[in-house]
Amino acid sequence: MHKLGRGHRDKLQQFITITGASEKTALQALKASDWHIEGAFDFFYSQPQLKTFTDSRHLEELYNRYKDPYVDMILVDGITLLCNDIQVDPQDIVMLVLSWHMKAGTMCEFSKKEFIEGLQSLGIDSLEKFQEKIPYMRSELKDEQKFREIYNFAFGWAKEKGQKSLALDTAIGMWQLLFAEKQWPLVDHWCQFLQARHNKAISRDTWSQLLEFAKTVGSNLSDYDAEGAWPYLIDEFVEFLNENGVIQNGLINDSSLKR
Repeated sequence: MHKLGRGHRDKLQQFITITGASEKTALQALKASDWHIEGAFDFFYSQPQLKTFTDSRHLEELYNRYKDPYVDMILVDGITLLCNDIQVDPQDIVMLVLSWHMKAGTMCEFSKKEFIEGLQSLGIDSLEKFQEKIPYMRSELKDEQKFREIYNFAFGWAKEKGQKSLALDTAIGMWQLLFAEKQWPLVDHWCQFLQARHNKAISRDTWSQLLEFAKTVGSNLSDYDAEGAWPYLIDEFVEFLNENGVIQNGLINDSSLKR
């Protein structure tokens, strides 16, 4: 470690703290990613032989701590207790990232298989390791491909069982949570538009296409193509913005819809 410059030493220490890896393993991952720490995390977690060993007995103990007394699942009360233990707000987006790792089928519940296999994939078998992994899970939202996967996962995770569409209030809450990370300047206008003009459940097509719209069309709409294959709802949104004078001289007029 003494041969490394200060910047590299800091990254090495940060990597060891978050992953629990040995110094040798941390160096291997950081060198493989040319010292880009997010790339090193990806390298580390994609190499099964490098992952921190998880103790199945400890995983079982964790599951039993949170599982419901009447059903062999972790439900709302158990998730609330978990959040309290790891000092994370239940509404924190990191809980969505955790659910994505667990491949959870439904919001606010984990099956035993989802919980244990998700923690194994993250190298977690204790509350201490849980807390250490939180910065890594937050960092995954900055990876464009992972953000897209988490965004698309959120639709199925958040909708009611047996429903094809996502309830509008739930969709708005999820968009506000997700786009707080991506900082899409039009998210509040989009939510106001839906409440004023749509007031119906959101289809999977609209959900997935909105991310494309937010990524490919600038917030001043200068590169919006009215002939493009956007869902009708997105076309109506653009009309709504223009009707309400939200875009003026290529800039967003934030006062236009606050009445």
